[in-house]
Amino acid sequence: MALLDVVKEPAEREWYARQAVEQGWSRGVLVHQIGSGPYARQGRAVTNFARTLPAPQSDLAQQLVKDPYSFEVLSLGPEMRERDLERGLVEQVGRFIVELGKGFAFVGSQYHLEVGGQDYFLDLLFYHLRLRCFVVLDLKVEEFKPEHAGKTNFYLSAVDDRLRHTGDQPSIGLILCRSRNAVVVEYALRDTRKPMGVAEYRVGPALPERLRDDLPTAAELEARMPLVSLIWLRAEIEQALRGLAEEHGLAAAGGMGPVALLRELARGGVAVPGGEDLARALDAMNRAAHAMPVAPEEAEAAALAARASLARLKEGDSF
Repeated sequence: MALLDVVKEPAEREWYARQAVEQGWSRGVLVHQIGSGPYARQGRAVTNFARTLPAPQSDLAQQLVKDPYSFEVLSLGPEMRERDLERGLVEQVGRFIVELGKGFAFVGSQYHLEVGGQDYFLDLLFYHLRLRCFVVLDLKVEEFKPEHAGKTNFYLSAVDDRLRHTGDQPSIGLILCRSRNAVVVEYALRDTRKPMGVAEYRVGPALPERLRDDLPTAAELEARMPLVSLIWLRAEIEQALRGLAEEHGLAAAGGMGPVALLRELARGGVAVPGGEDLARALDAMNRAAHAMPVAPEEAEAAALAARASLARLKEGDSF
C-alpha cells in the first residue's frame, strides 16, 4: 500500500519494490527511503568507472554510487570538521550502511597504512561483497578540489598494494564533498587511472522516532562487527592457503575456496598448522560470509583459531 499510495511511476515503484526485497527493508525504512529519493540519486555521481573498470564491473559500480548522499542520521552545524562528520557516520554506521546500499561491509575508520616509513589514515574503509573490492571513502567538508583526486589516487594505490587479495577487483575511491562542480570533477578525473567517483552529501535532522526501531541499535551493530572480522579473516586464510598450494605444485587448487583448498592440501600430503581447528573456524567464516547465524562465542573462537593458523602460515610453518 505504501508503494501504491506514494510512488506513482511504475518503473520507480518496481525499483523500490526490488530494493525492499534485496536489502530487507521494513515498511518504515521503505517509506523513509522513498522520502529521501534514492531512485533519483542512484548512479548520479561523477565517476571515471567506464574508463578504469572492465564491463560489467563498471556498470555495476556506477549504479551503486549516488549523488547526493543523504546523511539525515547526522545533525551537524555549518562549522563541522571532517572528524566530526567521520565520527558521526561511524557512530551511526548501521544506518550509514542503509544509505550506502546492500553489500558494503565496514572495515574501519582512520584505517592505518604505512607507506615509505610514513603513516597515513583512511577516513573510512569498506569492502563490497558483490563488487569484490575495497572501497575507500574520503570525506570533505568543503567543495571538491582537484587535489582531492590526487590524494584518493594515492590511497587506492596503497590499498591495492597492501590489502588487495588475489581475486579481488581494483579498489574504488569515493570522495564525498559538501558540494562539487561537475566540470571541475570531470577534468580532475579525466586522466586518473584509478577508479573513483565524486558525490555530494546532505546532512539534516536525526531520523524520525518512528524509524528508530527499524534500524540496528549500537548494541546490535557491535554484535555484528565480529562477523565482519570473520569475513576479512576468511579472505586472508584463502590467500595464504592458495599460496601454500602453489608452493607444493597443487595447480588444481587454483579456483578453490578455503575449505576445498584445505582438503586438497591434505590430499597432497601437506599438513596445515592447526588444520582441524582451522576447518571448524572456516565453517563459521563461511556462514558469516553468507549472512547465516554465528554465535558470538563461536565467532570469537573461530577468529582466534584462524589468526593462530594464519600467523604460522605466513611464517611458512607447514610440513
